[in-house]
Amino acid sequence: MLDRMQAGELPKKPHTQFWYDPADGTGGRRLLREHCLTRVGFEGPFTIAYRLFGPHVQTAWSAYELPAPELGASEGDAGADLCLRRHYQSQVLGASSRSPIEARVPLLTSSDVTIAVMKPTASDTRYLENGDGDDLYYIHEGGGTLRTILGDVAFGPGDYVFVPRGLVHRFDVAAIPQHWLLIEAHRDLHIPRQFRNEVGQLRMDAPYTHRDFRRPDFRGPVDEGIREVLVKREGKVTRFTYPESPLDVVGWDGSVWPWAFPILAFQPKVSSVHLPPTIHGTFAIGGGLVCSFVPRVTDFHPDAIPCPYPHASVHCDEVIFYCKGNFTSRKGVGPGSVSFHPMGTSHGPHPGSYEASIGHARTDELAVMLDVFLPLRPTAYARALEDRNYHASFVPAELLAKREGERASPSEGDES
Repeated sequence: MLDRMQAGELPKKPHTQFWYDPADGTGGRRLLREHCLTRVGFEGPFTIAYRLFGPHVQTAWSAYELPAPELGASEGDAGADLCLRRHYQSQVLGASSRSPIEARVPLLTSSDVTIAVMKPTASDTRYLENGDGDDLYYIHEGGGTLRTILGDVAFGPGDYVFVPRGLVHRFDVAAIPQHWLLIEAHRDLHIPRQFRNEVGQLRMDAPYTHRDFRRPDFRGPVDEGIREVLVKREGKVTRFTYPESPLDVVGWDGSVWPWAFPILAFQPKVSSVHLPPTIHGTFAIGGGLVCSFVPRVTDFHPDAIPCPYPHASVHCDEVIFYCKGNFTSRKGVGPGSVSFHPMGTSHGPHPGSYEASIGHARTDELAVMLDVFLPLRPTAYARALEDRNYHASFVPAELLAKREGERASPSEGDES
């Protein structure tokens, strides 16, 4: 929720009569339906749209089953319940012959958030209204157009794309390889409060400005010939059929609208010594923080150690989606890798990374991180994409060899 935006035609005052004469002369003068998109009941940000038809009038409804993600069989995982650091290789996920609505592959989930990856190859042929949460996509590869009742948002590689909860939309994807990260925030997404002044404007010392956000391009009523809207609620999907096009908005104003934000527009903060990852905070969700690691100057104290220090994150699960660049603290990860470090187990850099970072003047890493307070549960799809050697990769080679040697040697008291 950023600031108020206005598009199309509006009456002088909300909740009053608004009579409309279609420019094409097909419908005659009619009373428009005022449609209020509200949050936190009626206490939070809202948008008011004016529509040709009633958004609540459907002619048919039925249950709809989203297809299960297409993955190979997952081998048994004896360590599935252990508190281990995990690495999920979303880059090996095959491109699905599915639209974005159907291509979601959930990896980690809690009551606050679901984290998924997807590689759609087709555009949505139905509209979606997600009643489970706000959707924040990170476009690792690909691009296209987000089409909504409030207008279109073009997007490409390196963009965050935000779709507010309950907004009717679909994705029109370009005919190029697509690879997206999805953060479904079940308790809403918002701009961190410390970035705003007392009137809600982004502060001058915020890590981005209002100008960085790509707003929807409103085109007025549009009929794409699509009449079905899929409504997702508590993971279940209901299919509704409408008598007219759902993209029937004549005008709207308010503070709830979709946008795109290029990750490289994030303005990183630097210090003489290494700062905690909260300085990379970009968007807040209920129970968590989305962070952006972008190319930047590293710590400049003469004795600085630019590599992140080991830490015991006792209240947060940490998830990182690696985009590109040289990751100073990690080995064995690449573009499309998803690391998951659960609370309760200390985590830090791979062997040699801490020392090797000394003297580096800048980093070119690009990554999206999510810290959350409620424990995340890996899905069966995550285990099918897991690199089972990841946790052991933090053990120095000589200690790992010693451990394996002790395992192979007969213990005292064995007859062999």
